[in-house]
Amino acid sequence: MRKLVGVAYVLAVISVPAAAQQAGPASSKIVAVEEGLTSAVVLAGTPAPRRTIMTEMRRLNVPGVSVAVLHGGTIDWSKGYGVTRAGGAPVTPDTLFQAGSISKPVTALAALRLVEQHRLTLDGDVNALLKGWKLPVPPGEHVTLRELLAHTAGTTVHGFPGYAAGVAVPSVDDVLAGRPPANTKPVFVDTKPGTMWRYSGGGYTVIQKLIEDVTGRPFAEVLRNEVLRPAGMSHSSFSQPIDVASLATVAWPHDGLGKLVPGGPHTYPELAAAGLWSTPSDLLRYAIAVRDSARGADGRVLDRYLATAMLMPGKGNYGLGPEVHVTPADRAFSHGGSNAGYENFLIAYTGSGDGVAVMTNGARGNELGMEITRSVAAAYGWPSYRSIERASVPIPAATRALLIGNYAIPDLGSFSITGDGQGLAISLKEGVSEPLYASGPDTYFILSSDLVLHVNNREPEITGRIVTGPFDVPFAREADAKP
Repeated sequence: MRKLVGVAYVLAVISVPAAAQQAGPASSKIVAVEEGLTSAVVLAGTPAPRRTIMTEMRRLNVPGVSVAVLHGGTIDWSKGYGVTRAGGAPVTPDTLFQAGSISKPVTALAALRLVEQHRLTLDGDVNALLKGWKLPVPPGEHVTLRELLAHTAGTTVHGFPGYAAGVAVPSVDDVLAGRPPANTKPVFVDTKPGTMWRYSGGGYTVIQKLIEDVTGRPFAEVLRNEVLRPAGMSHSSFSQPIDVASLATVAWPHDGLGKLVPGGPHTYPELAAAGLWSTPSDLLRYAIAVRDSARGADGRVLDRYLATAMLMPGKGNYGLGPEVHVTPADRAFSHGGSNAGYENFLIAYTGSGDGVAVMTNGARGNELGMEITRSVAAAYGWPSYRSIERASVPIPAATRALLIGNYAIPDLGSFSITGDGQGLAISLKEGVSEPLYASGPDTYFILSSDLVLHVNNREPEITGRIVTGPFDVPFAREADAKP
């Protein structure tokens, strides 16, 4: 059964010492971060346990983690933990990981630089600039770059699984058309553009083709010249597949059972959506470039007007590339990234200049990355990213029996609910389950993330919605699908 969001996890030897880049004035902060991990949700009336990075790596089966922390607009410290793969080298601050969907806000910065150069326009019809393949749209409609960047264009295809070693890799046009050897459906517009937010890796693949078509240059070359070099991201590239020499030193992906992903890193021809190789320090250099541009600093890589538009939250709390959250004291921009066997997270604040980037080579790395982010938030006094307290109530036996089963999520995958003693457990990822708690007769939650299930507990068909951040997706129990 294909699990939700395509994530799975890893068990590896993690006794290798961590490798630090810096241990000066920030050393006390490093210790506070390493020893202050907490879950996304804590049960009301129950003390929140504090965990360490190393113990959580073992619990979550993540073999390698790299962390870089931004403070006051500069990188305060960076450090690697664990190994690139079982029996492999220690992770260092310079170890490369696949960044997954963090490729999208990096691509957005390149697209906006092309807008500044008058080679692209934010509000014109993208089909007027696309060559050969055109984006299918409903009659009388057109799609803009602004809508593609903000996930409001109505484009299909949520994400991409990549291509395992030895498998034929399609061209970008093949991916967009959904023709072999592409392993995803065609990209087209199936809702009125601009009316709703829906995350779309397909939309960013349209941007990839758009950038190549207007520049006449390979996407990876354009991104190197327009973003990576100007931002000082000297370790980063959009090499897919990565060269053989580099492959020997990068962090390799692992599944949820602690095994290497067969053949190693998947290849992602969808470069704009998922093709970036990077380090946490380089991701923070991207964040610094965006922050400096929004503040109108000297040497900025983007016009202040465009940077401000990039960081203006719209539908789904997304700007033009990153997710954006405004607090009374500051503005945060962020993005997560999930490729096969890699999980990552980046966040920075435009006011304080604080932030963190976490990259992992384990499928349960997202949970670990968010724990590290909350620990950094506590150590540095951030206005957000704190644990949420929720009260739980007993689940009646009849309800418990009713909910056990397998559930389908249209176009995203599936999950299962099983019995767990007198309670329930949920499996959102292959081979991984965790307790499911009730906060009311039709509302359920987990501790690893701020994810809530709203369930119609009535036969004959049990339906509901999963809500987490801007994502709000329906599900329904599969027929005759008791686990």
